[in-house]
Amino acid sequence: MRLFLLTALTMLAFAANSLLNRLALSTELIGPGTFAALRVAAGALVLIACLFLRDRSLPRPPRPDAVAIGGLSLYMLGFSHAYVSMDAGLGALVLFGGVQITMFAGALLEGDTPPLRRWLGMLLAFAGLMVVSLPSAPVAVAPMALLLMSGAALGWGIYSLVGRRVSDPLRATGWNFVYSLPLVAAVLAIWPDAVAPAAGGIALALLSGGLTSGLGYALWYALLPALGATRGALAQLSAPAIAIILGALLLGERITPTASLSAAMILGGIAIGLRPGKTRRG
Repeated sequence: MRLFLLTALTMLAFAANSLLNRLALSTELIGPGTFAALRVAAGALVLIACLFLRDRSLPRPPRPDAVAIGGLSLYMLGFSHAYVSMDAGLGALVLFGGVQITMFAGALLEGDTPPLRRWLGMLLAFAGLMVVSLPSAPVAVAPMALLLMSGAALGWGIYSLVGRRVSDPLRATGWNFVYSLPLVAAVLAIWPDAVAPAAGGIALALLSGGLTSGLGYALWYALLPALGATRGALAQLSAPAIAIILGALLLGERITPTASLSAAMILGGIAIGLRPGKTRRG
């Protein structure tokens, strides 16, 4: 029960993070590069402060994990820049679909054997994601936006796979954010935003970085060793369903019958896939 509640809290943070990003960029309160840079900087400051309070000493920098840092940076940059010219629903389909493929592939390559119910649950949940994400009419998708969101999916999938072997989630997440900041800032310097940041956009970026990203990702790293790759991948599909509910409660978005069906399929698939069984790996 504890694992379930903490996982639900983490998915709530992921869903809230998507809403904050979407709200800031869709209203042009801030550009994608600045949002990503402030998000990473806020996450780094909050997590390093938490390390100081926990250890009662200045945290000592560990050796950088190039794979984790690269994955986190790729996700942060790809996610923000893709949503400038990509529909939110289609973006969610590409992102979460790519994460599923990356994490299931990583598990299979390492010799994990997910049970049949997990495959069935993943297929049902992914079908639910497609129901709500696919546009009702043909849309033109910018190739660069599609490439960026696919990169974000790959980056987050890799970052999550690395997290299964982390012994100190808070320390690992904090320093991953610190080491990621120069990369994200360099991209902003090379590819500057066309939108000047407003106070509201800065506030949303700092909230996203310090709370729903920084602390949310540290909690995610703490849960991954117990969840494993395929269960962790499946659990993340709940984020779009939660985002639908939060969008209605906080942003006044209407929950359509299609969205309700999608949420039921997603949550039903997750319930099937995460049902306890004899197989422990995956």
